[in-house]
Order: sequence, then C-alpha cells, then structure tokens
Amino acid sequence: MQKYTKEDILRICNRENIEFIRLQFTDIFGTMKNVAITSKQLEKALNNEIMFDGSSIEGFVRIEESDMYLRPDTNSFVIFPWRGGEGKTARLICDVYTADNKPFEGCPRNILKQVLNRAHDMGYTMYAGPEAEFFLFHTDEKGNPTTITQDNAEYFDLAPVDLGENARRDICLTLEKMGFEIEASHHENAPGQHEIDFKYDDALTTADNVMTFKIVVRIIAQKHGLHATFMPKPVFGVPGSGMHINQSLFKDGENAFFDEDGEYQLSKDALYYIGGLMEHAPAMAAITNPLVNSYKRLVSGYEAPVYIAWSHKNRSPLIRIPAKRGVSTRIELRNPDPSCNPYLAMAVTLAAGLDGIKNQIVPPLPINRNIYSMTKQERKEGHIPSLPKNLYESMKALKEDKYIRGVLGPHCYERYVEAKRIEWQQYQMQVTPWEIRQYINKF
Repeated sequence: MQKYTKEDILRICNRENIEFIRLQFTDIFGTMKNVAITSKQLEKALNNEIMFDGSSIEGFVRIEESDMYLRPDTNSFVIFPWRGGEGKTARLICDVYTADNKPFEGCPRNILKQVLNRAHDMGYTMYAGPEAEFFLFHTDEKGNPTTITQDNAEYFDLAPVDLGENARRDICLTLEKMGFEIEASHHENAPGQHEIDFKYDDALTTADNVMTFKIVVRIIAQKHGLHATFMPKPVFGVPGSGMHINQSLFKDGENAFFDEDGEYQLSKDALYYIGGLMEHAPAMAAITNPLVNSYKRLVSGYEAPVYIAWSHKNRSPLIRIPAKRGVSTRIELRNPDPSCNPYLAMAVTLAAGLDGIKNQIVPPLPINRNIYSMTKQERKEGHIPSLPKNLYESMKALKEDKYIRGVLGPHCYERYVEAKRIEWQQYQMQVTPWEIRQYINKF
C-alpha cells in the first residue's frame, strides 16, 4: 500500500491538475457515500475540517446531532483512471468523527479499527484476502438491469464462450492502475458469473479495497453496456455469489497460524481461532450474510456452505484450510457474500477468532468427507449444526450473542437490527411470482 503525507497529496493534485476530490465513507449497511469537494478545499479536508449532515445517512444520527466531520486517511489517496482530462478526479477514504472530534461509534471503519487495536494489544496483526464473485447482466432498452446473462460459460471458460472476458480484462487493468495487485481472474460456475482475486493486505486496507473493487466493477461494466451486481443470488437454479474471506494472524513478523510440528501443521492459535469462528458463526451470519436474498445462496447443492464445520481437505464446510503452509497458512471462511459491509464483516470475524484464542475454544474434529452427502442422522451424530436458514434466524442469533453485539456497539447494533427487522417484515408481506405460478390456478 502506497504511503502518502498531506504534502504529498497536495503536490500530486497540483501536478496532475486534479479538479475534484471525493471524500468517501461507508454507512452501516455497506453502501459507499461521498462528499465531493474542489481542489481549492483539499487542504481544508486534509486538516479534518470538512463537515456533513450525518442525519441524512441511514443508520447514522438524529437530526438534532447531525454535524459530523470527515477525516481522510491519506494512504487511501488514488486518482480515478476513468476520469481523465477536464474534471480529473481523485478520492480519499474517510473516518467519520462527531462534532466534538471523537470517533463516531456508528462508523464501520472505526468499529473495525477498534477490533484491530484489540488484536494489536494481544500482539497480532490481521491479514485478509477476499474472493468476491459477481454477475454481469445485460440492460434493457431503458438501461435498467435484467437477469439476462452475457454467456453460457462455466468455470475457467475462455472467449468466445466467455463473452464477459473483455469487461473483466478492463476491470483488472483499471484496478491495477489504482494500485491493486491482481492475482487471478476467471469465469465462475454460473453463466454470467465472474471472480477477480486481488492480493491480501492488512484487514483495514482489504476492507477499503473491497469497497473500491465494487465501485470499479460496476463502473467498468457500465462502460461495456452491462450491469454488474454483487447480489448474492440473482438467478434461481445456479450458484450464487460468495465472498470467501481468507484470513491469518501475524505475530512478531511470523504467521501465528503455522506450526510445523502441530496437528495439520496448524498452531494452537489457529485451532482456537477456528473454534471462535464456529462458536459465533450463527450471530456473524447477520453481518456476513446481511440480506433476505443472502440465504437463497446458503442452500445445499450450490457450493455454498450450510453446515458449521471445518476441514483441511474438502470444500463443503463453513471453514476450509487451504493446503499451503508456512507464511501462507490461512483460514478460509466461506459463508460471507459480497453484499456484506466489509468493515463489519472483518470486525466480527476477527473478534470471534480473538475470542477463540483468548478463551481457548477448541474446535471439534475436522470433517473430511462431503457433508452434503451425509444423512440428517449422520450430521446429528457428528454434532454438525447448520447456519441460520434465513435473515430472521440470523438476527435472532445476533441478539442472543452478547459478544458479537458488543463488537458492533449499541448504536450500530440497534440501528442495524431495526433496519433488518423492517426488511424481513416487508419481505414476508410480498407476493412472489413463484406463489402466483404455484397457486393461482389451484385454489
């Protein structure tokens, strides 16, 4: 990650004739917001003097306490490569502070920082690498998104079968211009589905990168006449889009999850971290799988995890340990989807793992056979529980897990739960096309 000082940014903007700077921040639901300023206001912004109305942002504050400050992270500075010539634009990702200059408790980036500080106090630094999947769809004559796909390709197919290859290539090139190191890109299993993997980084930078990644994918797709969506399950009968999170802890410059002499070459810290993730998995699902639609993906038969188990061999459980060891030893959490707020998802997963380490939560034995092929009785005998089946169940699990609630804090928790309660209530009242097809001629 490039390091910048205030003076560096002022000098670059002057040299590159940057006219606009977008001060970006994220609401509690993972939606990117921004305040655009001209270059004449840049020094004021870098001095943390830009205010905005927090009452206008869903889940933030009431109107009587609306004045809030944006504090730019200078290391997040980047020039948008798609806005050349006149109107050249750069961005800075910001933390949200209150009018009395305290970190705002409803700012997801601040929440993640608090957990990272907790990890630091225990001697750990978290690194994370996401695997975000998305669909590319055609738009209609009015420019509205459809669910008509570009292709009928499958895993790793090439053009001409993979008709989204040009868009995917341009997305990768744009990301690289913005400082990303792209490790792989390919067509995914479902028609129109794609994956682009970028290199892991510290957890805060990775969360920032996920937000940037989503913006770039959608903008470049639009330039190709396509609509990109990170909706977890936009099409019935095909796999949905996940965002597996690979994570590791480093201590004193060494991978704290690796132990050459340990069982499976995993350290006790790694095993306890797994134990913590499994302990808190039901409550975390409310954050890592935040939509009604998220649970249409978490069903058996479509590659997404359903059962709370771990393995160092197969891909059917919630947690997989990839084969590489040494510095590359990591834990892959497979249930998150790309609709989640990456700051909150990183915060709750890290906090759960730290709880496992602190309280030495020993995970059950790994399950090295395909859980999907097991009978209900076999899963019961193997003590393999399931993830929540819907948003209502996950919110109930979150309410019952005081530890994960504490990670979010009262402000974020209360507003998040209220919004999801309304979302679930509205969903329950809908009459779907499936119901019409199923019942209208029968009854």
